Order: sequence, then C-alpha cells, then structure tokens
Amino acid sequence: MGTTYNLTVASEDPASLKKEVDQLLIEINAEVNTYLDTSFITKFNRSEKGMTLAGKFVGADMPNRHFLMNYYRARMIYDQTKGSFDPTVLPLVSYWGFAREKREVTKRDQQKIDSLRQYIGMDKVSLDESTRFLSKTAPGVSLDFSAIAKGYGVDAICELFDRNNMHNYYVEIGGEVRTKGESPRNQPWIIGIATPQTDAALTDLKAQVKLSNMALASSGNYRNYYEVDGQKYGHTIDPKTGLPKMTDILSASIFAEDCMTADAYATACMVMGVDAAYELIRKTSGVEGYFIFGEKDGTMGVKYTDGTTAFLLAEIK
Repeated sequence: MGTTYNLTVASEDPASLKKEVDQLLIEINAEVNTYLDTSFITKFNRSEKGMTLAGKFVGADMPNRHFLMNYYRARMIYDQTKGSFDPTVLPLVSYWGFAREKREVTKRDQQKIDSLRQYIGMDKVSLDESTRFLSKTAPGVSLDFSAIAKGYGVDAICELFDRNNMHNYYVEIGGEVRTKGESPRNQPWIIGIATPQTDAALTDLKAQVKLSNMALASSGNYRNYYEVDGQKYGHTIDPKTGLPKMTDILSASIFAEDCMTADAYATACMVMGVDAAYELIRKTSGVEGYFIFGEKDGTMGVKYTDGTTAFLLAEIK
C-alpha cells in the first residue's frame, strides 16, 4: 500500500502472528493495489471491457474476496455521498499527477479534463453476479480503492486478531486506526489528531481522543499537494468537476465501527467543504466527525458532531 503499519497486540508467538499479517496484506495488495501490474484491479483497469472474477460468491475464502469487499462498500458509500466518494476517479488522479507517475501539472488542460470526465462515475461499472463478470462501459474506465483499501486492510487484520481470540489490540495502516479493548496501561487507547499545517511536525496534535472498539480515519490535503504559480493542487480530486478540491476543510477525522467506512467518508468530506460534510456525517448513522477548517482570518476552526464528545479527551489550542 506504499505506507507503514503499526500493530500492538499481546501474543504468545508474535513472530508467527506477524507472518500471518504480512501474508494477509500481500493477498490484499494482489487484488486492490493499483501500483502492482499483476494485481486484479490493475488488470481490470487495463482491460477493454472488464474481467471475470474467479470462484463463487460464497464463503470466507472465496477468490477475489478482498476486491469484492472493497467494491461493494465503495459502491454503497458512493451512493450515500451522492458521488463525492467515487473510486472511478483514477483517470483524473493520474492526470493531476497523484497516481503511479508523480508529476506536476504546470498548465491546466480543460479539454483533456473534460475528456477524462466521461470515464467517471460508478454507473460506468457493473457486476453481473450470475456470470461473475465485472464490466465497464469504456476501456478508459478505471477503479482506484486508495481511499478505502487502507481502512479495509485495518479491518482485515482486526478480523484476523479476533479469530485468534485477541481482546486487546491497536491496528494502524498509514494513519488509519482501529482498536479493541484496552492498551497495555489498562486504559482506552489514546490517539492523536494531527495539526493540519504543512510545517507541523508529526507529533503536533490538535486533539487527543480515546478509542476503544472503534475506528478512526483522517484525510487532509495539507501534506500531499504541489504549488504552481501560487496555485495549490491537492490530491483530493472532485469527481464532479475533475479539479483538485481545496475546500475550507483542512482535515476530516471520521469515527466508525469499521475502518473502511471511516476511511471512505473522510475522503468524501474533503470534497464537500466543512458545512456540507458536517451535515452529511450528522445525518449518517454509525459515524461521527471532527473537522478542522480554515477561518477567513487565517486561523483554524474546529467543528464536530455531537457524538464526538464521547471520544474527545483534550483539544489543544
């Protein structure tokens, strides 16, 4: 996934457990990693009309299950966010230089952007469960689960720990976190929400939260962006316009029972702006949100849903 992971769990055989985790992550990457030429998702993206998934849609060990879990959840959240979360945005992400080939766009080509927008939208992809064929409307249609796959990886490791009857753990992949039970100090796990500034150290925090039996995912544009002629281009691409979306939200942190959901909603919120994002999360059951946004005077403001107070330990001024 191009990032690090950090696990804390009590185990009588940590070496064997680590091998299981590593093998699980290798299997997930083999299905949903767009940076791997051999992955299922890359082969689908390079296909003309689509691909047939292996096996049957039954059982925990069904082939392509990692891809399917990401696909079904991504489609659901695409619908719930009215397209603000859209895994078909890869052609635009590539154009703006935030995919496999890193580059900076020095001059915006609106004609090219408009031509790529014809490939955007989950209505361009469909799955026939009787034939197991995943089809697309045109060769240029592509899928990218980067905004949900890390969360899925976290959940998959948690399920592995649960199967091994582990009751206290902390799982983090690339900043997306899920915990269970208590920390080694016999307290709730304490997680920091980073200060969303480009010059902030990784240890600079805006808030601390307690997290037990929950997941937390954050998204922001303050680290992954480039600037050309005074114009900032962030990695969050608005599927509706085809342009990088630099809203008033500096970071969106979403609480949910599973990390896939938190991960995807955090990305959707970055596209929407603070007021619309707040309303989305407030009206969506099972999720809570903590938003840091830019005030007109250049200071940072904070807005969060009512249920977030159950997690907050401290806000740092």
